[in-house]
Amino acid sequence: MQQAEDLTLFELSGWRWINEPANWLTYAGLTVTSDTDTDFWQTTHYGFARDTGHALLRPVGAQFRMRARFFGDYREQHDQAGLMLRVDADNWIKTGIEYVDGEQYLSAVVTREHSDWSVLPLTAACGEVESVTVEIERFEDAVHVRYAAEGGEPVNNLRMAYFPPDVPAQAGPMCASPDGAGFPVRFSELTLSE
Repeated sequence: MQQAEDLTLFELSGWRWINEPANWLTYAGLTVTSDTDTDFWQTTHYGFARDTGHALLRPVGAQFRMRARFFGDYREQHDQAGLMLRVDADNWIKTGIEYVDGEQYLSAVVTREHSDWSVLPLTAACGEVESVTVEIERFEDAVHVRYAAEGGEPVNNLRMAYFPPDVPAQAGPMCASPDGAGFPVRFSELTLSE
C-alpha cells in the first residue's frame, strides 16, 4: 500500500485522503478498492448520517473545472464512484455512477446539511459503455455536473446546483460501498483547470 503523504497524482500535488481505503495504488492513474460499510449521505429519507466514504481531495478555487474518466466493477447495491466537491461533512456534492437494483445510474447527490439524489439510467443516457467521464464546474454560486460516455467531451448536463461562493473547498475522486464488501474502481484520467 502506498503512503498518502506528499502525494502527486495526475500531475497535481496536494492530495489528501478523507477516510483512506485499505487498498489503493497509483499505477496508470488511481486504483481503489472501496472498504465495506462506506458512504457519504446526510439524513434525508434514510435517517442516517454517514461520512465514511473514500475521497482523495485537493484544494480548488472559487472557479474551476475538474474532469475524471473512471471504470468500476460495480457489484452490490449502492456501489458508487466518481468525483466529490466538499466544504465539510455537511456541505458537498458527489457525482458519478451508482449501482442500484442491478443497474448502473449516473448519479448526483447535493448535500447542504441534508442530502438529495438525482439519477439517470446509464444505458439510456450513454448506451453500453465501459467507462464514464464526469465533470464538475464551479462558477460563482453554482456547480454544473456534466457527463459523457467513455472519454468523450462531457457536454450533457446532469445537474446544476447551488454551492456557496468564495468558500474554500476541495475536490477529487471518491468511491464507497454502503451495502457491499467493496469493489475496485480505476480513475484513468483526471484534469483540473482553474
